[in-house]
Amino acid sequence: MSTASTQEVNRAVIADRSSTIRRALGGRSIVLVGIMGVGKSTIGKRLSQYLDIPFVDADKEIEKAAGMSVQDIFDQFGEEAFRSGEKKVIKRLMGEGQKILATGGGAFMNEEVRTDIEQDGVSVWLNADLDILMKRVQRRADRPLLKTEDPEATMKALLDERNPIYALADVHIESRTVSRDVIAGEVVDLLADVLPGIAEERGWR
Repeated sequence: MSTASTQEVNRAVIADRSSTIRRALGGRSIVLVGIMGVGKSTIGKRLSQYLDIPFVDADKEIEKAAGMSVQDIFDQFGEEAFRSGEKKVIKRLMGEGQKILATGGGAFMNEEVRTDIEQDGVSVWLNADLDILMKRVQRRADRPLLKTEDPEATMKALLDERNPIYALADVHIESRTVSRDVIAGEVVDLLADVLPGIAEERGWR
């Protein structure tokens, strides 16, 4: 089969699976969760293209609501104030119609946030190994929780604390050193397989 024919087949498969996903969601959202640097925004934007569902970054919405950067919120008001605002913004976003939502690394730790996500969407945990994460986060300086003497030790401690909670997500995907198209395609495949069952279990109409 030629490359062009293969691309046509792939597009047809994605279109069919996207239709299955949208039907099962019934207007609900897909919420990406996981530690910083795992690729939630990058994968979310590609999923948005595949599924024709708008993409929203929760941290960007928090910054809009606060009129300042996440880093400035941490610096001026502390993490507790940030988490309080984060919870309110995510609750609002989940009630504003279907979207693909990338959340901050700590958002899913909050039980109320997890409940809001479960009621109005499906959660997808993007997981990655420590070495991959460190290579990614070192490219950016706007990671408040990693402004420590030993960022790698801090990241490992965060993973140890958070991974058991991330594991409560509906769908698990391993983020690796492959293209975002590969990871996004795996998310589409898995959601197409499991979402109808999730929708039936939760009584979605």
